[in-house]
Amino acid sequence: MIGAPLDAALHPGAGPGPRSARKTPRRPELVRLIWPLMLFTLVHRASAHPQCLDFEPPFKPPWHLEFCRQYEEFGCCDQKTDNAIAERYWDIIEELEAAGQELCADMLKEVMCQECSPYAAHLYDAEDPYTPVRELPGLCFGYCSEFHGQCAHVLKYLTHNRRLLDTSVRDMSTFCSMVDLSDQDYCYPNVLKTTDLNSNLGQVVEDPKGCLQLCLTEVANSLRNPVLMLHSGDHTHRMFIAEQVGFVWVYLPDGSRLERPFLDLSGEVMTTPWLGDERGFLGMAFHPKYRDNGLFFIYYSIQVNNKLEKVRISEMKVSAHDMNVADPHSERVVLEIEEPAANHNGGQLLFGLDGYLYIFTGDGGKAGDPFGKYGNAQNKSALLGKVLRLDVDGTEPSGRPYRIPPDNPFIGDSGARPEVYAYGVRNMWRCSVDRGDPVSLSGRGRIFCGDVGQNRYEEIDIIVKGGNYGWRAKEGFECYDLKLCHNASLNDGLPIFAYSHHVGKSVTGGYVYRGCESPNLNGLYIFGDFMSGRIMALEEDKTTGGWRERSVCMGDTKTCSFPGLINHHHKFIISFAEDEAGELYFMATAYPSSSSPYGTVFKFRDPSRRAPPGKCKQKSLPVKVKGKKIPFVPRERNVLDTNEKPTRPPPRLVRLTTRAPVSNRRVEPSTTTAAAARVTQASTDPLRLKTTDARHRQKDVLKPWKKKNKVLKKKKKVGEQTKKEKKKTMTRQTSRTRTKTIRPTGGRDRINTETKQTGPKDPTPST
Repeated sequence: MIGAPLDAALHPGAGPGPRSARKTPRRPELVRLIWPLMLFTLVHRASAHPQCLDFEPPFKPPWHLEFCRQYEEFGCCDQKTDNAIAERYWDIIEELEAAGQELCADMLKEVMCQECSPYAAHLYDAEDPYTPVRELPGLCFGYCSEFHGQCAHVLKYLTHNRRLLDTSVRDMSTFCSMVDLSDQDYCYPNVLKTTDLNSNLGQVVEDPKGCLQLCLTEVANSLRNPVLMLHSGDHTHRMFIAEQVGFVWVYLPDGSRLERPFLDLSGEVMTTPWLGDERGFLGMAFHPKYRDNGLFFIYYSIQVNNKLEKVRISEMKVSAHDMNVADPHSERVVLEIEEPAANHNGGQLLFGLDGYLYIFTGDGGKAGDPFGKYGNAQNKSALLGKVLRLDVDGTEPSGRPYRIPPDNPFIGDSGARPEVYAYGVRNMWRCSVDRGDPVSLSGRGRIFCGDVGQNRYEEIDIIVKGGNYGWRAKEGFECYDLKLCHNASLNDGLPIFAYSHHVGKSVTGGYVYRGCESPNLNGLYIFGDFMSGRIMALEEDKTTGGWRERSVCMGDTKTCSFPGLINHHHKFIISFAEDEAGELYFMATAYPSSSSPYGTVFKFRDPSRRAPPGKCKQKSLPVKVKGKKIPFVPRERNVLDTNEKPTRPPPRLVRLTTRAPVSNRRVEPSTTTAAAARVTQASTDPLRLKTTDARHRQKDVLKPWKKKNKVLKKKKKVGEQTKKEKKKTMTRQTSRTRTKTIRPTGGRDRINTETKQTGPKDPTPST
């Protein structure tokens, strides 16, 4: 059992806190308290939680590692870190005699490479920023005993901790008890042999039912039914979040929000605070050339003469004087469609890769699409229940404020509107364009939509030119209107996925993940359900082209134990979003009313694997801000308790104390004299160490590693010295100065010199 003093020895940065102030129970009481926990640990399966010393998940290095090769497939080191460890290792090796090198070289490399282990945080007791980091990794007792027997002479190069070093000299058993970990699954080398920790390392964590465990970060809050979030594609990496009441807000890359809204249509938008009202500001899309022309398009509900309800699609332009404000006088109405009921208003706008504007309308509302003989959705002469495609970069001589793309599928059909691109739609809520695989571009340009069902099924569709999506003849894969369903001329396409109302009752379409930060999620179509709050994913079978469901759930406390992560969200999932880098978000609220300020934006995070450091770094163009910025203040509680007072500031880059000593001359063990032995005794005696002059104690501390690098660089500039030249230099220095040198444990060379002065002595007495 390791007590408080031994724990302090392992964590030199940990000062006395509230725990050390408590009275330590006597050993029998302690054993009685700990024994049930030990029994539980023996029967409990190891819970995998890979984590690096920077408190982030491990990754696959972009290139192979030259030194710590056992971790080149998955671990915590990139090439830069691997090279730094190798440099420290060879500096230590150079300080050892040939016998010491042969005895210890392999084990020393193993121990130093544990910084690259995917479980480095556990090996160094660094699972969170609120506990200090060990100086040595956790070594299992048996391995530590072997390491101590072969490498005790190198410990002074691996740690400065006096208590650890003294214990290693006096008692191997106590030393190895201090270095060991309480959780035997995580100590080295057991961590390599534990099946539960290594079976699916680097893959998305699944619970016993196969549910993919993901975590979240909070991005924005206090929003009134946030219906959409999108970027402008102008390389500023700003995000624009629209509220149902008609406000659009600008969020900067640092998370802050501009006080002045980008757009305020609250006086024009038709909506109410009724629970679940579907009317309001519903859609927005930036022109593909927004950076050059400043154009964007909006979709919102209006009421004419306090009676007639419509949906309006308009073009607007950014202000010529402020890039974060829209010009309120620039609105140009592109299209208006009458709505016979208050529900099923559609609302999605997006630009395809072809540069055309796609508009997704609802079927007009009520229940069962009761309008006309076949309903609006199957009536190609109606604009409701459709996917429309327009060329908004020009006008027609007839005065229509848009053109019809020449390859629209029903241009030659006298019974169809030329704007129609696809039909048979009930109420598609949230669609997206697939960016395609980052390498192969497979799937690029596909449009995915979630179509809200009637009584039994919700469905996910991929939009194709001229496609019939079945409503009201079918709902999901099943018949809804039997007469229409058995009509031989229906010629409808099937959804790629449908789920029953036992799972959820209102689908919210999502995105295919193509971001950089979570490589495991690449290719997954992630979506959700508004009513049940369930998040789901679809995975494509590349061979058959089919799609299979992958359940998504929030990770447990262990899985999401990373700084800033949360594992919960509000129930009502309103919309999904994608930022300029391809990372995925969703918006949810605790109370679905347009006047309720409980809307929050969450970002998906995969806790099992991240991208290599620096790979996902984005260069943003500057944003000229003229107004006030409101900093982001998170409200959701993180999995890690951030209210605890850190025992040390969380470092951005953890640098261990595994450094070779800086010395201009090589010191052989045979030069140690009786006087040097006395100095050694003084340096290892805690009582005498306290009375030592402060200047001498400073000399016992190693120079920072950066200074060592500078010394090495200077040597290289002068020129490489051969071993013979180094010996000649040392001989000349020795002839001038009679030197008695020792290397105190854990510090620089202390040099006891008697110098023969050739000039007059300084009469000033030394201090």
